[in-house]
Amino acid sequence: DETGTLIRFKADSEIFTETTVYEFEVLQRRLREQAFLNAGLKITLTDKRDEENIVEEVYCYEGGIRSFVDFINKSRGLTPVHDEILHFSTVQDDKSAEVAISYNDGYNEIILSFANNVRTIDGGTHEDGFKAALTRVMNKYATDKKLIKDSDSAFKGEDIREGICAVISVKLKEAQFEGQTKAKLGNSDMRSFVYKLMSVKLSEYLEEHPAVGKLIVEKALAASRAREAARKARE
Repeated sequence: DETGTLIRFKADSEIFTETTVYEFEVLQRRLREQAFLNAGLKITLTDKRDEENIVEEVYCYEGGIRSFVDFINKSRGLTPVHDEILHFSTVQDDKSAEVAISYNDGYNEIILSFANNVRTIDGGTHEDGFKAALTRVMNKYATDKKLIKDSDSAFKGEDIREGICAVISVKLKEAQFEGQTKAKLGNSDMRSFVYKLMSVKLSEYLEEHPAVGKLIVEKALAASRAREAARKARE
């Protein structure tokens, strides 16, 4: 009564000349990542190499990439500045995209992007679309709601992304990656696809949740003023 795919793999000692010993942490990180990217998927990782100390872990996250963002914040000791994790998704023909966003009390930018469950370390068109839409929507929102003064310059992308934790996941046919390691997505249509998702859904969310919008603008404003002060100090 069960269906699925079983994959067995073993390192070839003639190719991997240094070591063929598997690292539990590497497999753990990859399989937990897959469980986050596929909501509801259950993955069991069992290490039986030491018969007296068998290790087994089960990964299953109904919240999908929302749970992923929550996990990242907690694992890095970051405190979200708003309660709800923003989550937007869309499906069109043979492609889909979903985004989860949380702003925290930190100052670093954490953006993890994936294409067909493959981590795109160097980003790509899906990440470009996300960043462009985020900057445009937040600038428009801050101006329309008069949350910034006329003397304040428009936010740069780095201002809007300070303290952000976001996961972007797209799935598509005929994925085009740059390089053998698939580190960067090159499909041009994914830029506009993710851009449209963010533009529509984020704008709607901000209208319905003005308190969250104000928090994000205030954080970006502080980042913008600090950047400007640093520039003047350098000059």
